[in-house]
Amino acid sequence: MPKLDYVELPVATAENAVRFYSEAFGWDFTRYGPGYASYEGGPSHLGLDGTDDPKKAAAILPVIRVENLEDAYSSVVAAGGTVSQEIFAFPGGRRFHFTDPDGHELGCYQPA
Repeated sequence: MPKLDYVELPVATAENAVRFYSEAFGWDFTRYGPGYASYEGGPSHLGLDGTDDPKKAAAILPVIRVENLEDAYSSVVAAGGTVSQEIFAFPGGRRFHFTDPDGHELGCYQPA
């Protein structure tokens, strides 16, 4: 069953955000390069995406974990969603982004 288990926050720098969340909550982060880190210690995970892209910086991205990415892609399109970013690989799996009929952007991912 697909579940919402990941939220990605756009941040000015991943380094500063990691420092803040580590000090505030005691969380340990996995680094996926200089601009990205992820807290993976709970039932929901938090990604910190360092970006200076104004489009990305304006929105929090909820991400839904699925068993089969291609099936989820087909289901999203069939239900009336619009794919905003085609399937791509990232460290840890593959994902795509879509907008729902109200214009909210979300992602779907399949872990590696």
